[in-house]
Amino acid sequence: MSPQIETDEHKALRAAVAALGAKYGRDYITRTIAEGRPPTELWQEAGKLGYLGVNLPEEHGGGGGGIAELSIVLEELGAAGSPLLMLVVSPAICGTVIARFGTDEQKRAWLPGLSDGTRLMAFGITEPDAGSNSHRITTTARRDPASGDWLLTGRKVFISGVDMADAVLIVGRTEDARTGRLKPCLFIVPTDAEGFHKRPIDMELNAAEKQFELTLDDVRLPADALVGDEDAGLLQLFAGLNPERVMTAAFAIGMGRYALSKAIEYARDRTVWKTPIGAHQAVAHPLAQAHIDLELARLMMQKAAHLYDAGDDIGAGEAANMAKYAAGEACVRAVDQAVHTLGGNGLTREFGLASLITAARVARIAPVSREMILNYVSHQTLGLPKSY
Repeated sequence: MSPQIETDEHKALRAAVAALGAKYGRDYITRTIAEGRPPTELWQEAGKLGYLGVNLPEEHGGGGGGIAELSIVLEELGAAGSPLLMLVVSPAICGTVIARFGTDEQKRAWLPGLSDGTRLMAFGITEPDAGSNSHRITTTARRDPASGDWLLTGRKVFISGVDMADAVLIVGRTEDARTGRLKPCLFIVPTDAEGFHKRPIDMELNAAEKQFELTLDDVRLPADALVGDEDAGLLQLFAGLNPERVMTAAFAIGMGRYALSKAIEYARDRTVWKTPIGAHQAVAHPLAQAHIDLELARLMMQKAAHLYDAGDDIGAGEAANMAKYAAGEACVRAVDQAVHTLGGNGLTREFGLASLITAARVARIAPVSREMILNYVSHQTLGLPKSY
């Protein structure tokens, strides 16, 4: 199947998720933000309907699909104005990593709950001094020789949804006994573990999901808290980061589609000098261009998801970065043009578009900046000298 052509099953999934999104809509998300709580009702219903775990194995309660299907879920919820940010984290990153590399016991313990929404896992990689450089992560894990337990110490920032999560999949580093060098490893850390502390970060960004700083002070974990092979850290890490980029693209495309739909509706109805403003090319052409940009970004997202689900991790890495870049840029332009189309109304609470100006920039910044993606493409794809 060409990644650009959706199957009937994918079309049916889009329609079903779009109906769920329309049931909640932007008003629901706005209300949860005002109440300072996560979008629990939508999350639970999406779980019961099987949408949260559509990418996870059937034998563990999932839908047996892949990131292609999960990206459809997030995009359509976003296009309805009710995106679920934790879809990027819990099933896409954490669920994927555990499904691919977890022990049988870890799969039994976590995947059914991640699939039906009764359990939720956050993901902790970003650190105050490491930024996009995962090689500078200082969160370290060392063995307790007496018990075989792990002791995890470090700090993380901008970790989404920790207050909603049962555990955090933490990226730490262990010492290689042969070389003495530190290597990345992944640990399942319960949020109620002794020595695990979270502090909410005061954000200008209006989102239902909060951001946290984490402090891990000799958090004691059993030996089986380690996910996968201690010597396969980077492979396991990027097994989660490529889906994260695809899902961030889906988040951005959905948001852009939502903003664009509001602008199109307004341009059709708003009449000045007896003519709908959408009849003027100065209004119509930028909206058409925004639509084209979003469609092109979606094609690259579908390619990235297709490659990842087919097991091509290297090809998926390139495509996922490009998809995330294209979608972030398209989203920012679509939101900006939507607000501009509405003029003063675009800045009112009634129309609810102004808050998306800040939200749209998330897709440019996280989980990796557009500049780092350009670094990646110039070095890895074009073969130019490394600049970072």
